[in-house]
Amino acid sequence: MTAPIIHGGDITEAATRFGGAPGDWLDLSTGINPCPVAVPEIDPRVWHRLPDRHLEEAARAAASRYYGTGDLMPLPAPGTQAVIQLLPRLAQATKRAAVFAPTYGEYARVLKAAGLIVDHVECADDLAVERDLAVIVNPNNPTGRLFPRAEILAMAETMKAHGGLLIVDEAFGDLQPEASVAPHVNAHDNLIVLRSFGKFFGLAGLRLGFVVAIGAIMDGFREWLGPWAVSGPALAVSAKLMDADNGAIAKGIAERKAGLDAVLHGARLRIIGGTGLFALIEHERAYDLHTTLCEERILTRKFDYNPHWLRIGLAADESGDRRLADALSRVGA
Repeated sequence: MTAPIIHGGDITEAATRFGGAPGDWLDLSTGINPCPVAVPEIDPRVWHRLPDRHLEEAARAAASRYYGTGDLMPLPAPGTQAVIQLLPRLAQATKRAAVFAPTYGEYARVLKAAGLIVDHVECADDLAVERDLAVIVNPNNPTGRLFPRAEILAMAETMKAHGGLLIVDEAFGDLQPEASVAPHVNAHDNLIVLRSFGKFFGLAGLRLGFVVAIGAIMDGFREWLGPWAVSGPALAVSAKLMDADNGAIAKGIAERKAGLDAVLHGARLRIIGGTGLFALIEHERAYDLHTTLCEERILTRKFDYNPHWLRIGLAADESGDRRLADALSRVGA
């Protein structure tokens, strides 16, 4: 067994260690929109019945419009993590995978736990070696590195030359649709795109994601996930929200990110990366800063593989910005 990865968002654990009730904490450890959208009204029967096919079809159609996949209907899944658990089943020949790193740690953990050799790579040229799978998070978590669409599609062709698959995780892609390769999956039968619903809409509790793939790959995921994998309420809510005008959500996120950046610049912290939903800072005593902020009841995300990094998410409002700014001033960041 591989060691579990400590993720952001565990307020209960932080409160147990540092004190206070979970409600006392300011959680800046995740990359989730801190201002969740209003949940639309849905038919009460959706709560009573198993997910009817028409609910899934409506969600898939809305997802195809939202992600620009045309007549290719994305497959709903109970969160991207559930799909990651299935990826080792795609490895057929070499039992070897490449993961563009550093990135979301569950990819390497799950693949290694299944017995695959995992190579950490940094650039497209590293894909010349024969492998079953390559995984790239775009934009990346936590660095925010963004590969242009054309370069990702070229990577898919490189992998196809030796029978490999390219998995592109676009969990943070809602704010940069111009870089998404989801609209191009129809033309690349070895390309798999994973999308997260909860981060942009601020509804991570729905546990909903989508797989964009074609042919036997899509059929495999549907079989592995099994019947009724996604709840009826999640399907109904996503169908309504993805078909709505979401410009106000993007604007609100941009305003909250500007507030965070202003606080970090004011504290003279060095921002080295991030996305619209979080900032990555580099600090020579990042672990100490993380601990000191915990003592102020503010949770950030540290990384076991880099003791100089902290990822800091968005506060829900200006009072949260001020609370972070005040804490940073007190700790002398």
